[in-house]
Amino acid sequence: MPDVGRLFGVERSLTGRFWSLSATDEDALRKFALQTGLPDLVCRLLMLRGVTADSAASYLAPRLKDTFPDPSTFQDMEKAAGLLLDAIAENRRVVVFADYDVDGGTSSALLARYFRHWGREMGLYVPDRLLEGYGPSPEAFRHLKEQGADLVVTVDCGAAATAALEEARRIALPVIVVDHHLMGTALPETTALVNPNRADDTSGYGHLAAAGVVFVLLAAMNKVARERGIAPEGGLPDILQWLDLCALGTLCDMSPLQDANRAFVRQGLKIMARGQNPGLRALADIAGIGTVESVYHATFMLGPRLNAGGRVGDPWLAAKLLATDDRAEAIALAEQLDGLNQERKAVEAMILEQATAQAERQIEQQPGRNVIVASGEGWHPGIIGIVAGRLKDRFHLPTIVIGHGEGLGPVAKGSARSVKGVNIGDAISQAAREGVILTGGGHAMAGGLSVEPERIEAFSDWMATHMGAFAEARAEALRLEVDGVLAPAAATLELCEQIDSLGPFGQGAPQPVFAIRDVRPLSPRIVGQNHVRFIADDGSARLECIYWRAADTEAGQAINAGRNVHLVGRLKENEWNGRRRVQFEVVDAADAASN
Repeated sequence: MPDVGRLFGVERSLTGRFWSLSATDEDALRKFALQTGLPDLVCRLLMLRGVTADSAASYLAPRLKDTFPDPSTFQDMEKAAGLLLDAIAENRRVVVFADYDVDGGTSSALLARYFRHWGREMGLYVPDRLLEGYGPSPEAFRHLKEQGADLVVTVDCGAAATAALEEARRIALPVIVVDHHLMGTALPETTALVNPNRADDTSGYGHLAAAGVVFVLLAAMNKVARERGIAPEGGLPDILQWLDLCALGTLCDMSPLQDANRAFVRQGLKIMARGQNPGLRALADIAGIGTVESVYHATFMLGPRLNAGGRVGDPWLAAKLLATDDRAEAIALAEQLDGLNQERKAVEAMILEQATAQAERQIEQQPGRNVIVASGEGWHPGIIGIVAGRLKDRFHLPTIVIGHGEGLGPVAKGSARSVKGVNIGDAISQAAREGVILTGGGHAMAGGLSVEPERIEAFSDWMATHMGAFAEARAEALRLEVDGVLAPAAATLELCEQIDSLGPFGQGAPQPVFAIRDVRPLSPRIVGQNHVRFIADDGSARLECIYWRAADTEAGQAINAGRNVHLVGRLKENEWNGRRRVQFEVVDAADAASN
């Protein structure tokens, strides 16, 4: 991607980043526009995202029939489908073992709804994050066996649960694993293992969320059922009616919006907007959304509420809500989740305040430090990952947040989030290999660990030393790529509509980012939880702006003080009381007077 230098002469923004304006070849842009007939801005943004003129139409209007995976290309997919159909035909007791997040909840609900169409009800098991940790355990499988389970299907977990799967084999409990997490080359022994990220899978769909893998499994079950000549009364289910669940799991698990995922989300949002899932409709009503019709609604309004049960309360709530067809039950479950989400936000605010103070002290005492490690007594393990992400976004540093003591057991638990170019999972794995921590691992952008409380400081020192090697990569993470320069007068609803035509936006398909030169913030005020709302005035036009979670930052304080600033952010259409208007969501700011 061409780089035409540091925008507006900004050496460093008020958050410590530098801005780089991306550019396209003008001749290539004209050819692109002629070939596609699309507006110049849309063509420019498509080119910056690596989309060719030939693929532009399919990118802008992704169709399931063009991108849907062939189930037969997944290892064990048709085997798993056949086993599940056998269980349905024989009326065996099948239990779905789901992870406690949205991807796990949507995956389990997809299976439950498919079974219900055949006149069968699945059992459900969701582990407690605090008491059981992630994924299946030998104890959980023994419990399910004792309760009469004939077959267990793990969703969004299980691929790495070697001890649990060995126990299942010992007690003669068949287990089908449906997962998407990275695996080693050694495969655990189990009845069937469907995972596009297993070493011998050549499907090429490792980017699917678990909900996406389960959705493909439902298609495989329909395919095998047709081959066997069997169907429930009324015919095989139309699985497209449940595409809202697939889209929700894909979005909330931050899976890259490419190929099938893009079509899942684009088409799934249309299903979601119909409000036909009683649980989602009840949750949307309580959240004050009305119609769920955007990535924002799904990811930032529904997602946190669905996750709240697994973080600070009953981990079964989300899966139950998404699977129920009973309106009264849906309302009751949605109210519980909304209440837990309020509790989660209060706990998060407390931990975030304390962790931010620790981070600021670390950076002040060690200006060249390339990692943040914050810890506190009683910090809830269901919240520390969110806090790590918040600190990572604020300081643009890999961040590890650890909770210990006060009812959390003798071992401290940590959660990590990283920046582009710094593989936090590898670093944590190395710390575990060297005995600095008890256990730990993850992937490039996130990880988890356990450590003895008295070893937290030594681990922090080890990470600070180890991360010194990532100074160059960390500098690259401070680069903020800007798609174009915008004047407030050009921020129209028509422009918003052109930008929205490139959606859905999400992981791997970022929303366009624009820069605005030298504006004066008018009428700044703090709203909600630490947000700054103001009007940007360039002398000829004004634009409404919102800067999330910035009131206590240097950038937010500059805006509150009314200093002239350059801004970088995203255009959004905002509707309130029937009035449509444009809003600029600020992601960074720089002093205009000093550049």
